[in-house]
Amino acid sequence: MRFRKFLRAAGFAAAVPLCLFVLVESVRAERLEMVWPTPNTAYFDGKGIADFIQPTASGEPESGLFGCHRTNGAQFHEGVDLKPVRRDRNGEPIDQIFATLPGTVRYINRVPGNSNYGRYILIEHPDTGLPVNTLYAHLSAIAPGLKAGDKVQGGQVIATMGRSSNGSAIPRDRAHLHFEINLLLTHNFQSWYDWKKFGSRNEHGIWNGMNLVGIDPLDFFNAFRTRSVDDFTQYITRLKPAVRVRVATKFTPDFVARYPALLTKALPEGNAFAGWEITFNDMGLPFAWTPLGPMEVIGLRPNEFQATQVDPNARLPRCKSLVFKKRGRYEIGRDLESTLQLLFGVRKEL
Repeated sequence: MRFRKFLRAAGFAAAVPLCLFVLVESVRAERLEMVWPTPNTAYFDGKGIADFIQPTASGEPESGLFGCHRTNGAQFHEGVDLKPVRRDRNGEPIDQIFATLPGTVRYINRVPGNSNYGRYILIEHPDTGLPVNTLYAHLSAIAPGLKAGDKVQGGQVIATMGRSSNGSAIPRDRAHLHFEINLLLTHNFQSWYDWKKFGSRNEHGIWNGMNLVGIDPLDFFNAFRTRSVDDFTQYITRLKPAVRVRVATKFTPDFVARYPALLTKALPEGNAFAGWEITFNDMGLPFAWTPLGPMEVIGLRPNEFQATQVDPNARLPRCKSLVFKKRGRYEIGRDLESTLQLLFGVRKEL
């Protein structure tokens, strides 16, 4: 009964059974209500990933997952690719795409050629324990009238699945929704983009994919469904540490102000604050921020970054260059370097 009431409130007819799957907590009000972003029921039916994940040309379902699952582990995939369940007579997908949570539309790219995401929508969700964003890409159409600044409800139709991209379109038989859950690195992205001299215009402002760092959506859904976590704060603060970086600076990134739940302790005032220790997971997400006092940055020059691997015997993934060893000490890899440049406004090589 509660599910049908939700459908009516979201604007869906009660005659559309099971088109959405809502994870509802009836006892603890702080628990999120999550909606699967497509009509595919396979995940909640307990089926394997082959029934809801769209693979690449390799045909391997794992290639549609988040992480180092492409090009023999050398290529990073930022989200999960969800396959369609309905197609029209021409074989084009016609699945509706749903907002997974209530939130505010922050950005819509309507010009497929401007991004390898094709048409995509980014929604910010401020009331989720941590204000994460969700991203919905390769869309064939945006819901009529939807625009940046609009409030949306969980389960609201926002788009239609497709295969849009820059250059040539994704093959019809591999059409899918690329779905991400991510955090915004900085509001000062354009300055970094200009400094890097990429040679092309930034069409997407701060919502450029290079300014987003994500978590594994399927792993989060698994943890949430089994009640291991109730919200994104619990999930992200429990990520496994891979690399730690210390920096001697009094600068506080806007990332910290945006995600204060990632602070491990209160930020001290005045001369008691002298730097940061940031903990990253193996995919480069800075999920724990510890303010440091003067004694804890001894040996570091102002604005110097020092990286260490949490477990020096662990093998970091190939698809993310976080740290490497050179002459017996850890050096910052290219992916971690870009993240630190964005977070701290640094415009130099580290």
